Amino acid sequence: MTHKQLILAGCYSLSLIAGQVLAAVAPEQVARLGAELTPMGAEKAGNADGSIPAWTGGLGKDAGAKDADGFLADPFASEQPLFTITAQNVTQYQAKLSAGQLAMFKRYPDSYRIPVYPTHRSVNLPQRYLDTTRQNAARTQLAEGGNGLQDYQSGGLPFAIPQNGLEVIWNHIGRYRGISLQRLVVQASPQTNGSFTPSVVKQQLAYPIGLSDYSAEEMSNILYYYREEFLSPARMAGGVLLVHETINQVKEPRMAWQYNAGQRRVRRAPQIAYDSPAAEGMRTLDDFDMFNGAPDRFDWQLVGKKEMYIPYNSYRLESPTLKYSDIIQAGHINPAHTRYELHRVWHLTATLKPGQRHIYSKRDLFIDEDSWQTAEADAYDGRGQLWRVSEGHASFFYDQQIPSFAAETHYDVLSGRYAVNGLHNEEKNGYQFDMPYNRKQFTPSALRASGIR
Repeated sequence: MTHKQLILAGCYSLSLIAGQVLAAVAPEQVARLGAELTPMGAEKAGNADGSIPAWTGGLGKDAGAKDADGFLADPFASEQPLFTITAQNVTQYQAKLSAGQLAMFKRYPDSYRIPVYPTHRSVNLPQRYLDTTRQNAARTQLAEGGNGLQDYQSGGLPFAIPQNGLEVIWNHIGRYRGISLQRLVVQASPQTNGSFTPSVVKQQLAYPIGLSDYSAEEMSNILYYYREEFLSPARMAGGVLLVHETINQVKEPRMAWQYNAGQRRVRRAPQIAYDSPAAEGMRTLDDFDMFNGAPDRFDWQLVGKKEMYIPYNSYRLESPTLKYSDIIQAGHINPAHTRYELHRVWHLTATLKPGQRHIYSKRDLFIDEDSWQTAEADAYDGRGQLWRVSEGHASFFYDQQIPSFAAETHYDVLSGRYAVNGLHNEEKNGYQFDMPYNRKQFTPSALRASGIR
């Protein structure tokens, strides 16, 4: 299904949870979208000193060339850093850094740095998605204590004008990522000396309205389908994970299955949720994508908005001229290939609810106002000590009008190890969009068939 077909399908209303229809925000608030706010709810104006420019429509589809292997040209390749934050000058900039970023300077004073470049507000989404986002702003509400959505139209953001922390985290969960894609990416968990074994993973994502056999009634509580297969190394090759991500995971928990290549068996995997360990124990399952899954175990407080130096326009980190060994090093990824910019972010604090279980007692999330992607996430252990620092190195597929991550990094500031996911520098045509999927490809029986060699 094409983008045009998707957005047309998205115009069908999916009333996910029965209940009285009430406007989420007043009409005069909705009218702000496209006026002083962008169509996605960000502040259209720049900041007072001009270091954050006004949003003027983002990058065009023709912002750069695409080579034969699928890599996009960097529209900002000629730019140099305005300045570089180091352990020696970090106090000068600490008001615009997270606690996690400051901890990284303390943990790696000689090697960690943040090169700051001019700010570009690149995000520009398909018009029909923006139209549906406007409709949702007038009608979508939280349901089931914030663990689901009521009167939500698929193919649009839930809450372009959020009123609380839960609505902001739902915007991250439900943000635009295209409708169906396949990507070949590498993930690794380096040792403290920097040595690593890359794992090549095929990941497939499909939203129900992008499937050829889409059924609004049968898929009313499905947010997306996700499938992941390890291609290498040999000891992991053939293992497959299938996830049916539900919108209300309290009413209908996430459904997951695993195929074990050695046993040639498909098993239900109810543990694929929340704080189950992943990436050699360097992150939790709900750390993936900076946060995913049900928000029900935490109380979400909207602290407000702030200006912050975050990873952005990370085209250099995706360059095919780089090898994975150029990027992955001891302690953290190589800062010579990173790019940070000053942007406005929503600051959320998630505190573990009394009586609930999770290895994190608190999380601080910083979410980009233009894309609704989480840029920075700090996680605290049960003692209240900062434990893990995650960074989402944002990129933008301008030819597809899709925000994405060039890489996710999850740093353990206590052990000195980390996990990195999403690199595709050495993969030809690592990303493919508008894949012609159908529902049968995301069933347990299809999972079993994929293991027949």
